[in-house]
Amino acid sequence: MADLSHSESSLHLTFSGWEAFFVRRSDMSIPQSSIARVEVLPGWTSEVLGFRNGLAISGFLKVGTFTHPRGTKRLVVMKRGEPVLRIVLRGRQAGDEFDELLISAPNAQDIVGALQRVQKS
Repeated sequence: MADLSHSESSLHLTFSGWEAFFVRRSDMSIPQSSIARVEVLPGWTSEVLGFRNGLAISGFLKVGTFTHPRGTKRLVVMKRGEPVLRIVLRGRQAGDEFDELLISAPNAQDIVGALQRVQKS
């Protein structure tokens, strides 16, 4: 799955070759100032994500961009059995490419803790 790392100023995501194909980028960096909220979901989210441009293997894997009928645009790299990091961004109206990121990561709780510490300082 996607590799996540962070610094004082941003969150960095690096996608594997096949993930990069479906999300149409090999990496991305999210400025800390673009992050409105972060949380960890215990696992796979069953919420309706919307229309997809990518890969979905029902109940196992979702990779790509999903646009909800209400307009929410998400970058998704989720795998069943791993915690999901939900990163709510300031949104496209604020100049961000996505409204939200849903990324499976075994270290999701550590990433959330680190991002929240940076936001408080």
